[in-house]
Amino acid sequence: MKVAEVRGGDDMCRTIEVAMVEPQVTPVTKLSLPPAVEDDGGEDLHIPPLNFSLVDNGIFRSGFPNTANFSFLQSLGLRSIIYLCPEPYPETNAHFVKSNGIRLFQFGIEGCKEPFVNIPEDTIREALKVVLDVKNHPLLIHCNRGKHRTGCIVGCLRKLQRWCLSSVFDEYQRFAAAKARISDQRFMELFDVSSFKHPPMSFSCSNR
Repeated sequence: MKVAEVRGGDDMCRTIEVAMVEPQVTPVTKLSLPPAVEDDGGEDLHIPPLNFSLVDNGIFRSGFPNTANFSFLQSLGLRSIIYLCPEPYPETNAHFVKSNGIRLFQFGIEGCKEPFVNIPEDTIREALKVVLDVKNHPLLIHCNRGKHRTGCIVGCLRKLQRWCLSSVFDEYQRFAAAKARISDQRFMELFDVSSFKHPPMSFSCSNR
């Protein structure tokens, strides 16, 4: 307890007691989430997938969802999912999509780590057409970790939205972090958006 005297202009003073409380620090531990998590009220908690984020109105991005994320995805009211991996969709995920009336668009892009492998531009363009069609919204774009393939799709979308290139790269690097690839950024830089008509303009570099 700290005691301080405050003296006013008329030489009257009053005593103020200030309680000094030490903050409680909880040690940080590795979080391991079980397949189903409940709060104290017995209700399911909404757990977003890895690297989940809002891209634009009706457009989301993330890593691969698992069963712990299904209740969260239900809360989004998704109409569509764009899946960017070549592997078949897992049975549990396929059942979730079907039972919730969600349309699955699969664009199989190999997740290669080689620096000089060509990114399939035609596949990216076809995926973007699905993203741009508002009839497919709300929509989730995901690959495995939500970094490279998803980052390329979102980066090309940002070019359509007239983002300046530095902002496109900043967003990509925020998700890719230490695993950012020069080849991905080069692809986004050279991606030609002139063939797309009426690009979405909800966000641009000038109004961010």
